[in-house]
Amino acid sequence: MIDDRSDKELIAAHVGGDPSAFEVLFTRHKDRMWAVALRTTSDPEEAADGLQDAMISAFRGAGSYRGDAAVTTWLHRVVVNACLDRMRRRRSRPTVPLPGTDPESGHDTLADPHDAISAKELSIELERALADLSQDQRMAIVLVDVQGYRVDEAATILGVPSGTIKSRCARGRAKLALRLAPLRPSGNPDQHADVTPPGPQEDGR
Repeated sequence: MIDDRSDKELIAAHVGGDPSAFEVLFTRHKDRMWAVALRTTSDPEEAADGLQDAMISAFRGAGSYRGDAAVTTWLHRVVVNACLDRMRRRRSRPTVPLPGTDPESGHDTLADPHDAISAKELSIELERALADLSQDQRMAIVLVDVQGYRVDEAATILGVPSGTIKSRCARGRAKLALRLAPLRPSGNPDQHADVTPPGPQEDGR
């Protein structure tokens, strides 16, 4: 049966002792949470473990949800924190592959979409470029430019002011632009200012 209760109603029911409410909530949002975990870790095994840690944490800590943000925002913050905690424990920096495609057209934004070799090289360079960013800048860009969160939503997930997210995105994009400028078809380094990750930019997204 389809459960038509809202996310907030499900959280409240879970806290109140409903044995099925949390399962309904998890099933409803598991695909998006998995995507967040995978983007954060860039490792399916780590993502699976991080998501499991997050769900245990959310299950036990649902009473801490105060309703001041969307339930999905709260859940994704739990997922991000759980994944980052796992990576801190293994003392390695996370790398997140950033797609080099326009989300609407599906075409490569920096190389010939018909050139498989160029596309592969672009993917590798994007991964390396993101790996060179600080963790703070990388997570801000992943949430805003890759996952499509608004700046205020990303701020809630990471527990920092919106202005901090904007600053981290701006600095991270500038570093990516310099790193990826040679990948432009023209090869003109003077055009590096135009190279930005695909996805929403600083117009409130």
